Amino acid sequence: MEIVHISAECYPIAKAGGLGDVVGALPKYQQQLGHLAKVVMPMYRSKYLYNHEWDLVHESGTYLGNTWFRYAVIKEKTNELGFDLFLVDINGLLDREKVYGYDDDTERFTAFQIAVVHWLSTWKHRPDVVHVHDHHTGLIPFMMKYCYAYQTLRSIKTVFTIHNGQYQGWMGWNKSHYLPSFDNWKSGMLDWKGTINPLAAAVKCADHVTTVSQSYMDELRYNANGLEDLFEFEKGKCIGILNGIDTEVWDPETDPLLPYNYGISDVHEGKMLNKKSACTHFGLDADKPLFIFIGRLVGEKAAEILAPSIAASIEEFQDELNFIVLGSGDPQLEDELQYLQQQFPNQMSCYIGYNEQLAHQLYAAADFLLMPSRIEPCGLNQMYALRYGTVPMVRNTGGLRDTVVDISAPNFTGFGLLFDNPTVEDLTHAIHRAAGWYFEQPEILLEARKKMMEIDHSWTKSAAEYIDLYQLAAI
Repeated sequence: MEIVHISAECYPIAKAGGLGDVVGALPKYQQQLGHLAKVVMPMYRSKYLYNHEWDLVHESGTYLGNTWFRYAVIKEKTNELGFDLFLVDINGLLDREKVYGYDDDTERFTAFQIAVVHWLSTWKHRPDVVHVHDHHTGLIPFMMKYCYAYQTLRSIKTVFTIHNGQYQGWMGWNKSHYLPSFDNWKSGMLDWKGTINPLAAAVKCADHVTTVSQSYMDELRYNANGLEDLFEFEKGKCIGILNGIDTEVWDPETDPLLPYNYGISDVHEGKMLNKKSACTHFGLDADKPLFIFIGRLVGEKAAEILAPSIAASIEEFQDELNFIVLGSGDPQLEDELQYLQQQFPNQMSCYIGYNEQLAHQLYAAADFLLMPSRIEPCGLNQMYALRYGTVPMVRNTGGLRDTVVDISAPNFTGFGLLFDNPTVEDLTHAIHRAAGWYFEQPEILLEARKKMMEIDHSWTKSAAEYIDLYQLAAI
């Protein structure tokens, strides 16, 4: 099969979150299964763009409303990512360094989608599936079906994956003229409660809809930022497929970003060497259990409970715990964590920002990973932690529920810690459980590390499930 993935992100070209990791890995594994997978994304002015060679494959122009714009499509020459990578350039809109966060994001991503569909309409053949990701590409299934200029694409099957249903790309009907001419009788396919909603449009128009875990798909029917009724109505074409991780990138035995590599057989020794390295760097004591948080400092991740939970835990255990936070987001939360670092310099450290190498090193060094998320459609961090023998401490929600089994499971068959509420009380209690486990039952902790490292969360299984879905759509 020929599959065209269309996304705003793809690691390592541009990544703002888990979407980038998924689109950077899934096509590679589909290629390995014998299919032809391609990725199309905007041509941001990234380091990857300037460090690689490209072929110009298409140039043309079309309209965003009444505004004519030129676009170009370039292809990476070496296929080093394991799939064909295409970038779409639109001067004045996509030629930015950041992925998101501009006042004209609506115009940027609408123009990108129009350019992609316009380009697809010029192909001499038709791919089997167009797979679009999140609301930034959510208008594409509608345009392929109902815009007059692109009726030749109508027969192509479309799959839409929701990586985070809280962000839906809303825009007013005063911007409906941005889209190529379409059958006005179909305007309801764009609308949700009086506004154009690209995510809702994709759910309505795509042949199949997926989310990145089965639990998250179930949750969307009662917690979807206003789209609950839509997911209930369309449940017949919706399915959850758990994300995987790229086990070639995330492998403690071969990871070039680690000071010390290790495997299941020497996990205790290997993690301790990495822990000593990280603790020396941050001025912490490697003999104490190390808890880490890696992610965005935003309400969705329940980041506001980190500082009070860490402070309460340090005081409760009389300075016998260490914490490192890697992330950025809400300036107030950043300030709270930096203040906490000043209060407890020997137990707490934070790195405001994101650093890929440091993230790998912290997964290898840490004893426990904190994930108190309010919303976690799938979560990749807990899978990275499992791969590196770091115990995930997660809220019982979404993909976290699907991937972590609490240690209290019968006969100690579990390998993580779950708690129910994104509150200071629940997180502090979980930290208390973890510290007791670390100090009082180290042999069980070691067995849990070995058990979690054996779990297969690679993309191989998930990629095959997507292929099965594509073939079902083609029937």
